[in-house]
Amino acid sequence: MKEKVSLKGLVGTKIVYAGLLVCYYWMWARRDWKSYYDLIQNMIAIFTVLFLALQAVRIYKYGKEKKDGLAMQRLHKIDAIVLKIMVIAVTAIAFASAAVFADGRTAGYGLVGTIFVLTVIRFILFCVMDKKES
Repeated sequence: MKEKVSLKGLVGTKIVYAGLLVCYYWMWARRDWKSYYDLIQNMIAIFTVLFLALQAVRIYKYGKEKKDGLAMQRLHKIDAIVLKIMVIAVTAIAFASAAVFADGRTAGYGLVGTIFVLTVIRFILFCVMDKKES
């Protein structure tokens, strides 16, 4: 297994992190309980432990590889774009929470959903810009 770890792969796995965040928020914020929730929670916990262990190995391997400076610059540009989108989204959620939402759970779902969507947008932008400039 001498495969190189790509920056695109590392950026793409952030989607899994965001998905796990959404799952854990759902586990903490829900108000109902079904008998199969135990199974779902245990599967998510086991997946999280295994995924983080595999990621630690990948990140360690990536740290030893030569970095692509242009790809890093593209990623910084994309992060600046996504930050601006995040500020707009969080501001919209905050004002909507003050005016419409009855509880904070809905705002929380809006926030974790926004994080997930922005992670996907970040990956798509990186793929498009990486393909365009390569």
